[in-house]
Amino acid sequence: MDNVAAILKNFSITTQVIFNGSFCGSKTLGSNLSGDCGHLHFLRSGKLTVLSDSGHKLVFERPTVIMLPCSTEHQIVSAESENADVVCATVQFYGVKQRQLLANLPKLICLDINVGEIQKTVQWLFKEVDGQQLGQQSIVNKLCDIFMIQMLRQLSARGIVLQGMLAGLSHPGLAKTMVMLQESPEQQWNLTSMASSAAMSRSKFAALFRETVGQTATEFLTDLRISLAQELLQQDQAVALVANRVGYEHGSALARVFRKKTGLSPLQWLEMLHKK
Repeated sequence: MDNVAAILKNFSITTQVIFNGSFCGSKTLGSNLSGDCGHLHFLRSGKLTVLSDSGHKLVFERPTVIMLPCSTEHQIVSAESENADVVCATVQFYGVKQRQLLANLPKLICLDINVGEIQKTVQWLFKEVDGQQLGQQSIVNKLCDIFMIQMLRQLSARGIVLQGMLAGLSHPGLAKTMVMLQESPEQQWNLTSMASSAAMSRSKFAALFRETVGQTATEFLTDLRISLAQELLQQDQAVALVANRVGYEHGSALARVFRKKTGLSPLQWLEMLHKK
């Protein structure tokens, strides 16, 4: 499995187009979305200004895709004379790795629509959102899955993400171990076995992992296991079975770590989820 595939295993996207056409005026977005929901803005032609919550102003005058991976308040602005033709969408992320991945992506990502492999994907996406054909929503979601992979490829190749999961998967010394942890979190990993898989000493591996990923290898593995446990619990699997599948010998061991991470027991967390 390649590194990008390792990121996106069990990672899915639901996209909802909220605007398509000629845009004139201003609109504030992102203030009422959950943390695992972001925005995609495709500027097909014309001029579009994006004002970030930190006061930064970005002006786009050529076909561009603008992605805000997390729920970030921002404003899009265009005057009537600027002829902005845009497609705007909310993007909801699901999956066991979303928290680690999204937390370390840039708050705002800009890519040229007319460069590289993204061009064909975006052209197909425009064709779908402009039409009203059977299965439109499913195809739009799949195209956004493809776009996400292509975007991650570009970010990884450019070294834009300096810390986090993607940085670890892009690092030649850590990539193999990162993939192994994600593919087999149920194994009885410790610092020695992780360092051995990377062909490093314990001290060198520990320092490099923390510097690159932004947390210790043990913390990363624990977060990964708890995220996977949450997904399995939502499938109505018993706590004891979930514990074994994510690397804990007993349900009580999982419950102890789960409570430390979330403040709730697995069953309390499920109850809270069902009340939403």
